[in-house]
Amino acid sequence: MDRDQIETALAHLRDRIASAAVRSGRHPEDIVLVAVTKGVDADRIRAAIAAGITDLGENRVQEAALKIEAIGRRAVHWHLVGHLQRNKVREAVGLFDVIHSVDRVRLAADLSRLASMPIEILLQVNVSGERQKSGFSPDDLPSAIRQIAALPGLNVTGLMTIAPMMDDPETVRPIFRRLRDLRDRLNALGIPGLQLRYLSMGMSDDFEVAVEEGATIVRIGR
Repeated sequence: MDRDQIETALAHLRDRIASAAVRSGRHPEDIVLVAVTKGVDADRIRAAIAAGITDLGENRVQEAALKIEAIGRRAVHWHLVGHLQRNKVREAVGLFDVIHSVDRVRLAADLSRLASMPIEILLQVNVSGERQKSGFSPDDLPSAIRQIAALPGLNVTGLMTIAPMMDDPETVRPIFRRLRDLRDRLNALGIPGLQLRYLSMGMSDDFEVAVEEGATIVRIGR
């Protein structure tokens, strides 16, 4: 895919995001598009940046390290959207601007201990309750978030979830609605220093439904 093709695809994608935002009474500019670049080479990433992409998402720390070395950090924000292993925390805090996949209090404590400067994190929630997925359960999150919000060096700015893969995106609408409601309930608790602004939810197959239900960050690979 050359730059012209990327620009055309990006314009179409932004139109779909904007239409979904308008349908839900929101402003399109309030939605952050994170282009997930797993398996994408540096030249294509550079073309995407030239076409207007400002946020890039990676699933693996090692792959991201190579790309960040090749592309640099000044032009874009780098997001870790995949599972973070504890043995990769030290490297991750030096690479990413935002980590979406904090799924355990112990992992948050590691990030707090190893970060040399404040790092922005989102807490992953397993809303659907699937055994194969990581994340806090909705019931456990209020207690966990109080512990994490008290840790130094962490800026907890939102929640993330991964919906089940379904042929009909409408099937997962309740998942996104539950995460939005959970965010609102947590904000209402008045936890010192906590204000959850972001909902990272919606991927290539279901991002329009996610935006309609309140997503502020969508993670698009295709």
